[in-house]
Amino acid sequence: MHLRRLSLSFTAGLVGALLASLALWASARYGLNTRLHVAIAPVLSADWLYPRLVIGGLWGTLLMLPVSRNFFLRGLLLSLPPALVQLLWIFPYQSGLGWLGLELGLLTPAYIWAHWLIWAWIAVLWARLTGQ
Repeated sequence: MHLRRLSLSFTAGLVGALLASLALWASARYGLNTRLHVAIAPVLSADWLYPRLVIGGLWGTLLMLPVSRNFFLRGLLLSLPPALVQLLWIFPYQSGLGWLGLELGLLTPAYIWAHWLIWAWIAVLWARLTGQ
């Protein structure tokens, strides 16, 4: 039973990552990032997408936690840990993009959180659809 839940949670996170990554790419491709003055412009490739799928799947294991049953609240709560890790650890310490990624633009924190929020809501929806 636990292995099934783990597998479904990972898959839900992976599906969420796929759709959220495509949304991130599309927002850059169609100029939203430029209008928001956020310097994120991913290139849709396997090298860019694959790590996001794996990381999204790993974060999907958060779906196993007993968090609110409310769809919107659950997505909101589950989006916070990965967004905070990206903003407070990955951007400043691993990527050299400054605290909260502000070197990419002032709206970067909101943009990143929105990306993870899309991920979380899709993952929560996928988990519900698969009976988790």
